[in-house]
Amino acid sequence: MKLGTGLFTCQRRPDDDRSTTEIYDEMLELSRTADDAGLDSIWVSEHHFTEDEYLPGTMPSLSAIAAQTEQIELGTCIALAPLYDGVRLAEDTATLDHISHDRTTLGLAIGSNPGEFEAFGVPQDERVERLSDQVKLLRAAWSEGPLDYDAEFHDIDPDVSVTPKPVDNDVPIMLGGGAKPAVRRAARTADAWCAPSKLSIGGLKKRIEDIKNVREEEDIDGDFDFYVIRHGFVGDSREEAWETMKPGYFYIQRRYAEIFSGEPVDELPEERKEELKKQAIFGTPEQVVSDLERYRDALGDDVHVIFRTYHPGIGTETMAECIERLGSEVAPELR
Repeated sequence: MKLGTGLFTCQRRPDDDRSTTEIYDEMLELSRTADDAGLDSIWVSEHHFTEDEYLPGTMPSLSAIAAQTEQIELGTCIALAPLYDGVRLAEDTATLDHISHDRTTLGLAIGSNPGEFEAFGVPQDERVERLSDQVKLLRAAWSEGPLDYDAEFHDIDPDVSVTPKPVDNDVPIMLGGGAKPAVRRAARTADAWCAPSKLSIGGLKKRIEDIKNVREEEDIDGDFDFYVIRHGFVGDSREEAWETMKPGYFYIQRRYAEIFSGEPVDELPEERKEELKKQAIFGTPEQVVSDLERYRDALGDDVHVIFRTYHPGIGTETMAECIERLGSEVAPELR
């Protein structure tokens, strides 16, 4: 089992008086900590036009992280594919791949916030088609020679050769989403699938089996990776870990509820809070290992857990200590 961390969202809670620069510095410090701790991956996330300045710039952020780290995988979880110019995304991703010395994974999804689509002038009802077109355009742009692809949503000469090419003329593409069409889209067109945090172990197992069946039935060759997002925290006790992560965790979930619905959410319902607590993995290193072993036993040794330890506003040192313990006391027990 591999173990990564993030998702760096760089949100500023209302009670946080730090500058944007200081919050981005926190992201870089925690990235260095994760690399030094020997974790397998670091992930950034993307949204736009939010009051708390949710991170909008995935590629600039990952490039800065690449310059601060040496070994750890770097990825987007998730970049909102329909909102990008496909050629620029291909160029930026390839550039990052060289800066990071071939450590890049590009995670993509269709997006869901109506306000973002409206502001970017992208029809929301085209989001599935735009994601599929982006994946094809990226593959074509990264291949040797000219583009040789007539993109549906990008008016560019197919004879153009997009440069630079990634280190190995390819960057792994990971697609997110828990619905059956999204899962099967990943199976057919991507190199990896990322499961949302709300899925149970049973739900994860069912979807992973579906992906394997689709690829076998349609004779799709190549490696395929499985990523699972889980929110959590490592502390001295289960109670202490929960109380530490809870303010930032509930803040993130409240803001997600606003982003996805387009409506203000002043407070999460108590039943939602209980549900979120049950979904999270937290406690002593031994307790976190025990919980994560259930995923390894059910899903196999190759699963890659993205353990969300970034909870806005709970303190840089607090999150750094958690990441260090994740690397020194949890990860070795799972490998």
